[in-house]
Amino acid sequence: MLVLCLALAPALLAAAAAHAAPYTTAASAPYTTAASAPYASAASAPYATAADATPTVRLSAKEAGKGGTVTVAGRGWRPKALLTLLICGQNMIGGTNSCANGDGRAVTTDTHGAFRRKLPVAEPPKPCPCVVHVATVTGAAADAEAAFKVAGHPVAPLPKERTGGRLAVLAQPRLTGSSGLLTWFGAPAQRELRVTVGNLGSAPAKDPVFQVGTSHGVFAPEWAEQQWRGTVPAGKKAEVRLPVELPAGAHGDYLVSLKYGGKVLVEQPWGVGRPWGVTLFWVLLCIVVPTAVFRIGMALVDRVRPHGPGRGRSEGRTHPPARGHAAGRRSGAAGTGQRIRNRTPRARDTAGPGTPGDGAALPWFTPDTAPSTTTSTERPTSKGSA
Repeated sequence: MLVLCLALAPALLAAAAAHAAPYTTAASAPYTTAASAPYASAASAPYATAADATPTVRLSAKEAGKGGTVTVAGRGWRPKALLTLLICGQNMIGGTNSCANGDGRAVTTDTHGAFRRKLPVAEPPKPCPCVVHVATVTGAAADAEAAFKVAGHPVAPLPKERTGGRLAVLAQPRLTGSSGLLTWFGAPAQRELRVTVGNLGSAPAKDPVFQVGTSHGVFAPEWAEQQWRGTVPAGKKAEVRLPVELPAGAHGDYLVSLKYGGKVLVEQPWGVGRPWGVTLFWVLLCIVVPTAVFRIGMALVDRVRPHGPGRGRSEGRTHPPARGHAAGRRSGAAGTGQRIRNRTPRARDTAGPGTPGDGAALPWFTPDTAPSTTTSTERPTSKGSA
């Protein structure tokens, strides 16, 4: 019996496997291939290659009017990246200056590098053909565009592409020159920017037009176009010299930038000293003006206030000479005698009678030599009187 069971065991196992195979393929295979495969291909396959794929942008509509909205979606971007969405005219040839920056939107991609955002439709400052421009704000630069038509917005031909050489900077730029005495008193500071450029294109660059900008702190540069007179042949280099000037009274740390063909070529720092002459002028002005006002005020007060007799400055100076000139010597002598008479009683009171030295001034007499009072006062008798 045991030998019979061992002999039939392989046949029984093979039959059981053949009987169970249909249930395994019919039950498990549909859920693995038919149900899960579509989600795996739609969800995991694109995101698995998002880091290596090129960023793409898709629009919910190709045309919309001002005031409407359009849904912008994208894939293949860097995960958790901040993006800006803008509607630009002229295919954004002039950069963001041709975009409706005030109506733009920002969006952050998810962990798979995808995003979806509604963008209000606005008319860009430049005519169409228009595009929806998507670009990264931080990190590695990346951008993508999708054609879009703003209904009712004017359409114009694209500007012609500039022909000529492609200039590149070959050496470190320099700012030459120095400030004079007038700059110390607030005159505009001036320098000359010297840049060695090379023509990398196949055509010569004749009289190229550069843009020179100066910025202070966090402010954007103020650009000014300057044309350099000369020609840079293809494959050659030349030194470009352009003047740079700051506003009057400017001081601090400035940054000089040079742009050509919409691209910034160089940025050179420039430290400008403070115009101390202006500070000195204001300090002196604050000292001189109050002093002058005080002197004028004191002169007015001295002229307006009343003067008592004998207190006036003019009377004290003019009256004594008038008396002296009008009276002459006799007045002077009389004045001298008056002063002597005024001093004589005081001398008598202090010195007393009989003091030596007073005889020279007045004829004093001693008691023995003095004339008799009787003889001096007795009247002579008249003739015939008793």
